[in-house]
Amino acid sequence: MSSQEEIMLPTLGSIRKLLEPIYSRLENIESSIKNHTAKAEKKKFYRNQDLKSIFGLSNNTIIKYRETGILPYTKIGDIYLYEIESLEAILIQNKVEL
Repeated sequence: MSSQEEIMLPTLGSIRKLLEPIYSRLENIESSIKNHTAKAEKKKFYRNQDLKSIFGLSNNTIIKYRETGILPYTKIGDIYLYEIESLEAILIQNKVEL
């Protein structure tokens, strides 16, 4: 290193300026997660995509269970809703004890 080259150390103020947008984005993410969690707690019904992701059911299985009366549902337009409490009761009724 020559004598003319200087090492510039960042100041505390410049570091804060760099970190402020990051902190702001993290706060927004945290807020979004809290809002999403609060909405999930209020949920009283599952939709088809919930049954697929939570229970691993296929579209055909969901349709078959609806048509045979295994899966109680509410239909609003083209949307099928499944009451969470009803599904929990079905799971308890069908529990296999070994």
